[in-house]
Amino acid sequence: MSQSTDGAFADAGERVQFDPLHGAAGDSGDVNLDMILDVPVTLAMEVGRTRISIRNLLQLNQGSVVELDRAAGEPLDVFVNGTLVAHGEVVVINEKFGIRLTDVISPAERVRKLR
Repeated sequence: MSQSTDGAFADAGERVQFDPLHGAAGDSGDVNLDMILDVPVTLAMEVGRTRISIRNLLQLNQGSVVELDRAAGEPLDVFVNGTLVAHGEVVVINEKFGIRLTDVISPAERVRKLR
């Protein structure tokens, strides 16, 4: 059993109705993102991937070279919390690595890939 918004309990097969959220996109057409602007996310850049056996993995040592599935010059993938959001290229600024975004995946495309 689950508790509905009015405090009553509903059977497992029964749908519970919730009151609309105040300030939701449907109210005025504008979305207020202030509540989530400080939520941390994980940003990762992927140069490439490869599959190797555990035997070959255990033979790796300093100086070993692992061939990746991506050719030199191909764009890197940029992930936010594991979801592909952009492609980019490596840049060096003040002796630190960075990435210049060359193609950003549209929000509509990201949602389509979730289905």
